[in-house]
Amino acid sequence: MSNDSSAAGWLTPTGDPPDTDESLERKLSQWVKGLSGLPDGMVRPRWTPVQPAQPAQGINWCGFGILSVTDDDNPAFVNQGEDTTEMWKHEQIECMASFYGPGSQGVGSQFRDGLKVSQNNDQLKALGLSLGEYSKLVSAPELINNQWVRRYDMTIYLRRKLIRTYGIQSILETNFTITTGD
Repeated sequence: MSNDSSAAGWLTPTGDPPDTDESLERKLSQWVKGLSGLPDGMVRPRWTPVQPAQPAQGINWCGFGILSVTDDDNPAFVNQGEDTTEMWKHEQIECMASFYGPGSQGVGSQFRDGLKVSQNNDQLKALGLSLGEYSKLVSAPELINNQWVRRYDMTIYLRRKLIRTYGIQSILETNFTITTGD
């Protein structure tokens, strides 16, 4: 199987892949922790194979997860070299943060306000992401173990530029001649 355009077959990207799945979720969890002020271990992934024990009812915490990833319909193919070309596209990453506990509204509000601080956005940009938009905080109390737990939900839309390199070779010479009919 070839991984360049010199022979027929599938092409896959070369180079390092972008952060996805657990590596991206870890970085985003640190971002939520930093803006919300929650202590270590209190920003948790929403969906894991083994669910950790739920924090006690009097503890503030956040469940965070990626809901969807959409991309541009028409990526650009640029920087054509002799052996490679780059595909540039933008992705929108839809995330949901659910803030739980007796101070969940305040923690969610602090997180939302932190989204507006340019220094915080500089930290997000260091991860290769930028803030798109975000929703309002929505009250969504949850019945857990026959007790109502305060919960506030928020949807955040992040954007990033994704660059993948493919082994698409440029045409350096041809086996035919183009003539004009003068």
